[in-house]
Amino acid sequence: MPQNKTALADKFEIEGYPTIKFFVDGIEKTYNGGRTAPLIVNWLKRKTGDPCKVIFTKDEVFAEVTESHFTVLGAFIDRNSDIGKAYTATASNIDGIVFLVTESMELMKEFGLDDGGIVAVRDFVDEEQRIIMEGEKDVESITKFISTHRLPLVIEFTDDTASIVFEGEIEDHLLIFADSSAEAHSDLMSTFRKISKLFVGKLMHVFVDSSKADNEQVLDFFGVKKEDGALARIINLSEQESINKYAPDFTELTEENLSKFAYDYFAGELKKYLDSEEIPEDWDAKPVKVLVGKNFEENAYDETKDVLVEFYAPWCGHCKQLAPIYDELGEKYKNHPNIVIAKLNADANEVDDIDIISFPTIKFFPKNSGRKIIDYNGGRNLEDFVAFLEESQNADVKDDQVDAAKDIKDEL
Repeated sequence: MPQNKTALADKFEIEGYPTIKFFVDGIEKTYNGGRTAPLIVNWLKRKTGDPCKVIFTKDEVFAEVTESHFTVLGAFIDRNSDIGKAYTATASNIDGIVFLVTESMELMKEFGLDDGGIVAVRDFVDEEQRIIMEGEKDVESITKFISTHRLPLVIEFTDDTASIVFEGEIEDHLLIFADSSAEAHSDLMSTFRKISKLFVGKLMHVFVDSSKADNEQVLDFFGVKKEDGALARIINLSEQESINKYAPDFTELTEENLSKFAYDYFAGELKKYLDSEEIPEDWDAKPVKVLVGKNFEENAYDETKDVLVEFYAPWCGHCKQLAPIYDELGEKYKNHPNIVIAKLNADANEVDDIDIISFPTIKFFPKNSGRKIIDYNGGRNLEDFVAFLEESQNADVKDDQVDAAKDIKDEL
């Protein structure tokens, strides 16, 4: 792609194709609807026309709640007021929610609203059905209010809620993995809802049903198995290319344990949880050493060795093509006193401060470097690997010669 086009794509954060953006008064809006002409036209009508639905009766409110489980109602004698304009702008920005608006004094009284008031109306189990917005009202605060209250305090992870979970305003999530058919499930959800009320606006509380086949990929990502029973995890989504995970040191999901888990997280007292397979008994028996999360640190960062590590995934076609070449490389250096050829299944193991986003990724850990990591970006044939490693050895010799000369000079 020409440089000017790349800069334009970077400016507007284009990550895939096709991406459709709509500009209103210089403000961009990303289209995230369906890809048929009628759906695109309907989306444009909503963005260019009145995004709010004018109503006059409480039956219209309850009909929307029955349909969508959530709606928001704004009360405005004058929609052109500052708050009215902010409400309309917010409605234009947010998809998936019907924004109701009324000038009916009777309806305002029914929902306890004054002119300029906003209320969220829901039908979530064991939660407030109506929540009136307090404080200053502008686009940012209205957006945050809706983001906080548009979903139940405990959200079940499904295909429909996945985008809301991963793309929502709240980046810290407390997840419970459990079998919904288990005898104690109802009590567990009751406990989880109690915990959720302690961290409104700070944590998103997500339930993942481990008994559903659709959730197998999510379970695999967290290293969780159905037979493990009920488990808790906390994740942070603030980093674009990685998800920081935290696991508790308890197994009983009591109200006391879960609340302490969350408080400890916000106090910065938890260490990141990293997935790791068990160390194979024969991990160092072959020329290519097998690393996992639990033995990575001591071997990759061995200050006496130059270590080349392939981060691979078992399903990766490019990794399979590289395997015989990498095995040959291991064979060549199996008796070398300073060079170690190793591999790590990055689909099942995680390493602190190393994020792998493509396979295979190859990194070089030079000896005596103070944990320095060099990305290997060379060719993928045997000669390329050998040339790279031999060059690193020559560099080591030169460094040793410089250090020796310096020592002699200092003595003189």
